[in-house]
Amino acid sequence: MREIISTKDAPQAIGPYSQAIKANGFVFVSGQVAIDPATQQVITGDVAAQTDRVLRNLSEILEAAGSGLGKVVRCGVFLKSMNDFAAMNEVYGKYFSSAPPARSTVEVSRLPKDVLVEIDVIALE
Repeated sequence: MREIISTKDAPQAIGPYSQAIKANGFVFVSGQVAIDPATQQVITGDVAAQTDRVLRNLSEILEAAGSGLGKVVRCGVFLKSMNDFAAMNEVYGKYFSSAPPARSTVEVSRLPKDVLVEIDVIALE
C-alpha cells in the first residue's frame, strides 16, 4: 500500500512530487529546502538558519505521516558548499541529539531556488 502525505504546515511541492510517501512501514520524505510554509518563500539567513527551517519542515511532514524525527533511520544532506558543514552539523545535532540516523552529506553544484542546504529523510512509520 502506498499513501501520499501532504500538510499545509510544510512548503507545498514545487514540482511533480509528493511531500512524502508512506509505504510498507516507512515514510519517504522528499528533499526539503528552507522555504517558510506561511509565505512559500525561501527564508533569509545563513546555512544554520536554513538548516533549522529545513528540519522544522521535515518534522511537520513526518508528524502528518504519524511519524517524527525520532523515527528517522536515514538522512541525505546536500550542501552548496562543504565549508558550511560545521554550521549545518551544529544545528542538525540539536534535532538528532541521541541515537542519530545514518547519514550522508555531499556538496552539490546547485540546489533548488539557490538555497544552501537540502535534506531528505527515510523514517519508520
